[in-house]
Amino acid sequence: MDSDHVSESNSFKLLCANSLVVVLIGPGGVGKGTVARRLLELDPRMWLSRSWTTREPRPTETGDEYFFVTRNAFEDAVAQDYFYEWAEFHGNLYGTPRPNPPDDRDVLLEIEVEGARQVRERDPEAVIILLTAPTIELLEQRLRGRGDHEEHILRRLDSTRREIERGRQLSDYEVVNDDIERASHQILSILEGLRQSRRIPS
Repeated sequence: MDSDHVSESNSFKLLCANSLVVVLIGPGGVGKGTVARRLLELDPRMWLSRSWTTREPRPTETGDEYFFVTRNAFEDAVAQDYFYEWAEFHGNLYGTPRPNPPDDRDVLLEIEVEGARQVRERDPEAVIILLTAPTIELLEQRLRGRGDHEEHILRRLDSTRREIERGRQLSDYEVVNDDIERASHQILSILEGLRQSRRIPS
């Protein structure tokens, strides 16, 4: 690991020294965004780091799910070392600005699997949670229900199994999103256990 990488990793740890860093990953259509929003509603200690993307907003999105930017703007930000992690997925760029959470808040990242790999390299203590759907058929229904183009849906479905396999290799926990409330409360239970363990002297 080179000195720049060490410096970057240390600066992030100082930034989030008192925070859990929680990474929510999963294939497209699994409901990461919906679960992330529910976690914020249920737990005032959570703080969501809003990502950038170059993809177009979906018809079902309000515009506050991501910062929707042009490829040129994104690439300029990459050149300025603005992102904590970033990746290209199905022709679109996704990236997380370096988090700067308020005091005593835990950081929630809702990102792609490749981004989670970068986070794990920078912060081995980050908690990675893989969100999956009960069946591929249900995942396809969700993809179609959110208004994506047919070509995009087919590409997403083609890569789903690979994403899940890679996600399982990276993740600390796997949660099946068969119900938003049940999945959200399961994640909160996991996080509360981790918070409790951090309060107990080793």
